[in-house]
Amino acid sequence: MTGPTQPDSRESAAPESEARQVDPLARIRHDLRTPASHILGYAEMLQEQALERGRPQFLPDLKRIHTAGAQLVDAIREELAPEKLTAGRIDLRHLHAELRTPLNHVTGYSEMLMELAEHDAAMEFLPDLEKIHGAAATFLRLLPELLTVEALAAAEQAKPAVTPAAHPDALALARPSAQQPASPDAALGGNLLVVDDDPGNRELLARRLRQQGFTVEAAENGAAALGRLHEKPFDLVLLDMLMPPFDGDQVLARLKADPALRHLPVIMLSALDEMDSVVRCILMGAEDYLAKPFNAVLLRARIGACLEKSRLRQQETAYLAALESERHKSESLLLNVLPRPIADRLKRGETTIVDSLPEVTVLFADLVGFTALSAQVESVAVVRLLDDIFSAFDGLAEAQGLEKIKTIGDAYMVVGGLPTPRPDHAEAVAEVALNMVETIERSFAAVRPPIRIRVGISTGPVIAGIIGRHKFNYDLWGDTVNTASRMESHSLPGRIQVAPATYERLRETYTFECRGETEIKGKGRMTTWFLTGRK
Repeated sequence: MTGPTQPDSRESAAPESEARQVDPLARIRHDLRTPASHILGYAEMLQEQALERGRPQFLPDLKRIHTAGAQLVDAIREELAPEKLTAGRIDLRHLHAELRTPLNHVTGYSEMLMELAEHDAAMEFLPDLEKIHGAAATFLRLLPELLTVEALAAAEQAKPAVTPAAHPDALALARPSAQQPASPDAALGGNLLVVDDDPGNRELLARRLRQQGFTVEAAENGAAALGRLHEKPFDLVLLDMLMPPFDGDQVLARLKADPALRHLPVIMLSALDEMDSVVRCILMGAEDYLAKPFNAVLLRARIGACLEKSRLRQQETAYLAALESERHKSESLLLNVLPRPIADRLKRGETTIVDSLPEVTVLFADLVGFTALSAQVESVAVVRLLDDIFSAFDGLAEAQGLEKIKTIGDAYMVVGGLPTPRPDHAEAVAEVALNMVETIERSFAAVRPPIRIRVGISTGPVIAGIIGRHKFNYDLWGDTVNTASRMESHSLPGRIQVAPATYERLRETYTFECRGETEIKGKGRMTTWFLTGRK
């Protein structure tokens, strides 16, 4: 996709006199209209494509993108009309904020549709969706130019109706005279620090900036400026190039090396013969430069653009911090549902996650008497009690590095040896089982009616994977799972019944009581054991 023409490259290729004649409003209208038209056009084509290819799930968000694109095009055509600017009826700052809403819709919905295209294997939609997303990014990159249009247009209007031959210094004539001081621009605002070793320069620049609506303080050299910057916050520093005891580039280097000050925007103040130093400072991180003597209109435009850029950066930083916070919250929620290795695989784009594990140990636990208790106790108290019990079980499982799979009513399921295999999975599950029984008998003995725990364990192969599209569920299947469930349901209150495979794994390190042959539903008669303790 061909992006909008960049203003800087176009102006640099034109003669200086020709570049000055460019209408700033016409330029920004042209530059913004190009990506907005791309958004609108690709959204229309994608809607047709979705209908033709039987993909109705794409239509709602494509219509939202189309609506947002139309809002951008209409706003550019209607709100940036030349007659409105001439009549002073354009609030560019309000328009700047207003355009961000449909632009955010385009970005957000295009990102979701790209994810949907990958998920539904509709890869033919991706190229045009990426063009829409790229056009929104281009529009966002150009948007700050709105904030400089008013000042640049004012500079054009301030030029006298004379020929360049009669008045070669057109910029000088654009400067406000003593009889016509520059009106304060309250919309700009900002607390500025002027750093210059010449008292006259400091006073002149400070007065000019105060006339333009800024709050200004001054420092006589770099050392004083650094001290002032650590005492209170400033929005912008205007820093002279040549000052004792160290020059502006040295002060800038110290600012950029200080974590507390490195993001503070700096405009260098220079004479025209100091351009090499100015370029060096721009490379070091300075935002801009102003040549002496200062043009009042250009001064206000440059500072206004720099402050707005800084504010946008602060908003972006806050937005990114909020996004990071939300990402952490989302990740925490995801990890409450899925094991971390499985969640990582899901985030990497795997859509079907199924693993066959040769040997794990599965535990089911059920609270005996909880149904009777829930019929006699207030519902809030029942939920709190169950939360206390299962939270205690969660702590026991986490301490042994086991993976809790789910809870169903008053039943609890945990497994050892997945999603990452480990050789001691049976031992870890045995520890949790013994600790569960001990926890119920010690910490919840006073509950009335009384409750006890019944536990079943089995060891063997399982299949594990994710099911669901909107609400993920990581679950296990196989004979081992069924056997562990039967061990629990056929166990006794306060006892831990284990299947033969688990007994064989643990017999050398744990103590058991043979229960003998027991009729197990769906399994027939089996010899089972009660786990009683550690050797």
